[in-house]
Amino acid sequence: MKQRWTAPALVAAVGLTLALSACGGDAKSGSGDAAEKNALTVWLMNGSVPDKVVQSVNADLAKQHPGATVTVEVQEWNGIQDKLTTALAGNNPPDVIEMGNTQNAKFSQSGALLDLDADKAKLGIDQWSKGMASSGVWDGKTYGAPLLAANRVVIYRTDLFEKAGVTVPKTFDEWVAATTKLNQANAATKDFQGIYLPGQSWYVYAGLLWDAGGDLAVKDGDSWKGGLDTPAAAEAIGKYKQLQSLSKAPKDADEATPQQFEVFAEGNVAQMIGLPWEMGSAVGANKKLDGKVAVFPIPSSSADKSGSVFLGGSNLGISAGSDSPKLAADWLALMTGEKYQTELALASNVVPNRTALLSKLTDPTAKIMAGAAANGHVTPVDPRWAGVEAGANPVKDYMTAVLTGTDPAAAGAKASAEITKRMSGAL
Repeated sequence: MKQRWTAPALVAAVGLTLALSACGGDAKSGSGDAAEKNALTVWLMNGSVPDKVVQSVNADLAKQHPGATVTVEVQEWNGIQDKLTTALAGNNPPDVIEMGNTQNAKFSQSGALLDLDADKAKLGIDQWSKGMASSGVWDGKTYGAPLLAANRVVIYRTDLFEKAGVTVPKTFDEWVAATTKLNQANAATKDFQGIYLPGQSWYVYAGLLWDAGGDLAVKDGDSWKGGLDTPAAAEAIGKYKQLQSLSKAPKDADEATPQQFEVFAEGNVAQMIGLPWEMGSAVGANKKLDGKVAVFPIPSSSADKSGSVFLGGSNLGISAGSDSPKLAADWLALMTGEKYQTELALASNVVPNRTALLSKLTDPTAKIMAGAAANGHVTPVDPRWAGVEAGANPVKDYMTAVLTGTDPAAAGAKASAEITKRMSGAL
């Protein structure tokens, strides 16, 4: 999934004859030579991994492979899927690529990536968070190594909670009660909202759906079937409707239309459900909020766990056409290993790929986000899921329909039929 990260953009690395360019590094021959080359081309996304971490990984690789060179090319998220498709199909593909976790299935299924299971022990595949790792698995084989993730939390105004006598809720019912009380306590304030929740925040709805035991689409033999016509879907949309009714946000728009952090920054919103960077953006837009904003996990139906969340983030893969697959695997093992996952998580406040590393996080917001990631999920791992999200998203249409009065069963049947149709096409 395409995300905005707070990590600084990569800059030119040193000490390993590293080159940084937007259009290409040292060309590989593409001749199919059997001899392993002692050079790598790595594509990383702008802002995903701090330069210091990249340099350290490359330095450690040079110790393992004297004389090895690494060319790091920074890519932009906009248009990256098409760019990767073209590059991986060419005669001179990058050896290692970073991709959004929801893009992994497309490149796995197409044969563009190497199966990583041969290096299972080296990569520590069994230690990866199951929620993060699932997006890199296709047809029972591993084609993507989780690099980082982030998930939504509830971003709230501590001063407004205190003024209304509201404490951080532990369950969904407590959350609704707290939000109701916030609205009541601020009834005289024009445009006040106890929570800003647009009608089409479908990742939030997906979390409620996973909590209820359902999914957006389910495997039916070798095919997929939409999952919005189930009792779990009805339960989830009922809860979403209950919470959304306490908001003045539009029922036919998502969290980016307008950007919800901009609404929050206006000062009359007590809560929003978003990624941690949105909290920083809101404070940046309104300095009066500094020191008055914190986060808590999205509550579940019971107090013994937090709510389910979508894990957005990035995976790393090795090109099937790489001239240096063994060297690439060693680089991958370093970047996704315990040492550098710890450094990355601490530097960028993202979720590391190993649950065992969560205790090493120090930033309060990152710790809360990462704790909630233990109950993380991804969208259906299939290249055709991208076609569900593209254009008129049937999940969004379903949500708006129910929120504006359509019978949930009828809306769910229509949305499920559309999801089934879109995921029934040829791979």
